[in-house]
Amino acid sequence: MGEQVDQQEFTRADRTRYREKVHRNLDVFARMLRESRFDYDDPMTGLEIELNLVDENSEPALRNAEVLAEIANPDFQTELGQFNLEINAAPKTLHERGLEKFEETLRASLNDAEEKASRLGAHLVMIGILPTLGEGHMSPSTISSNPRYKLLGDAILAARGEDLQIDIGGEERLTTTSDSIIPEAACTSTQFHVQVSPDQFPDYWNASQVICSVQMALGANSPYLLGKELWRETRIPLFEQATDTRSEELKVQGVRPRVWFGERWITSIFDLFEENVRYYNALLPIVNDEDPLEVLESGGTPALHELRLHNGTIYRWNRPVYDVVEGTPHLRVENRVLAAGPTVADTMANAAFYFGLVRELANDERPVWSQMSFSAAEENFHTAARDGIDAELYWPGIGHIGACELTLRKLLPLAKAGLDDWGVPADESDRLLQIIEDRCKREQNGSSWFVGKVRGREERGTTRAEALRATLHEYRGLMHANEPVHGWN
Repeated sequence: MGEQVDQQEFTRADRTRYREKVHRNLDVFARMLRESRFDYDDPMTGLEIELNLVDENSEPALRNAEVLAEIANPDFQTELGQFNLEINAAPKTLHERGLEKFEETLRASLNDAEEKASRLGAHLVMIGILPTLGEGHMSPSTISSNPRYKLLGDAILAARGEDLQIDIGGEERLTTTSDSIIPEAACTSTQFHVQVSPDQFPDYWNASQVICSVQMALGANSPYLLGKELWRETRIPLFEQATDTRSEELKVQGVRPRVWFGERWITSIFDLFEENVRYYNALLPIVNDEDPLEVLESGGTPALHELRLHNGTIYRWNRPVYDVVEGTPHLRVENRVLAAGPTVADTMANAAFYFGLVRELANDERPVWSQMSFSAAEENFHTAARDGIDAELYWPGIGHIGACELTLRKLLPLAKAGLDDWGVPADESDRLLQIIEDRCKREQNGSSWFVGKVRGREERGTTRAEALRATLHEYRGLMHANEPVHGWN
């Protein structure tokens, strides 16, 4: 999302050219899937984390440009809100102690960034939604200066034709409106990438769709928004509503949302890119000079600029990715369901659980998605977002079962087997999966800990605003200590 763009206005002719170019890209992509050699012999994995900035009083710090300049590390990038940053870890292979290297790199980078940010009175926090965000932070003036963010926001609101409506019910209810996409900036996530072959892609994507509900139930970390206790993973409904280009009339007509779980199991990555082109209009119709067919027929690898840009404006919770590195194309599944945090240790445990479980399920001779409807997977997804670690989910052959019990009884052994297949050393996988096991046994994740602390403070007479601020301050200290959240008091 943060890529710089030069063009600031678009004409009807621009949109026509863009549509034609996207269709041309899609045709070339279909041919590449049949004929080209994709890189997947030694698959890489990747990791991105979006972060929040707070001041000494645990209020949002609108200083990402200054903090980035102070950090001076290209791994850190801007994000939508001035209180956001993102860190991108360099890709790694899991069989070469990749999980351990991710963890070491993240801890070193975040510790260095925290030290430098603190010189400016700012601090890094890994949490899905900053609990201390207020209405005053939800205005166009808090959007980062990258012109792409303004272009994207203007396009979403123009397509919608009216202000955004945010309406989320939970333990409490929040209703508000916004004249910009800044509520999206409240949502900070962790994203896992796994490189796969064209033949493997549908199995990995389908498996990711099945397990994302369990991931979210165990990793929920966004219980508060604008002072209200809502879903345990409030990021999900907030993100869905904050980027919705549909008017109420279009929703009734069945037009697909921009943030989309999907509607079917797939048999090819082409299914997803073809749906993108068929169902969604362009938000940023920027046309590149590349002729993808000419590049392909001359022996090169087309970048497919327009197809990739279009894909970047459609927010699937498990997104297909086409990319080119050193002239060779590859495909990835980008798993986008988890909130940031609470700690690096928890993040790496979540990564081990995802990478192991998705591989084992993708290689199953009788895949789990062949035994359940797609609508059941989608219902699991929203149930997990609402209820968090207490969620009861449907699983084939078992029926409805608590997410923690399902993980302990069935999914952790599968994740371990998958990590073995990746070549992850046993000491590495055992240590990280033990964190998931202990989190399930104690039934405590970021959301349940935060809600418990806030409620306890309120019972002692503290106001909601002060309880959120004090709890976030305590959270930040524990986060930097890097003790997994299941052990927090």
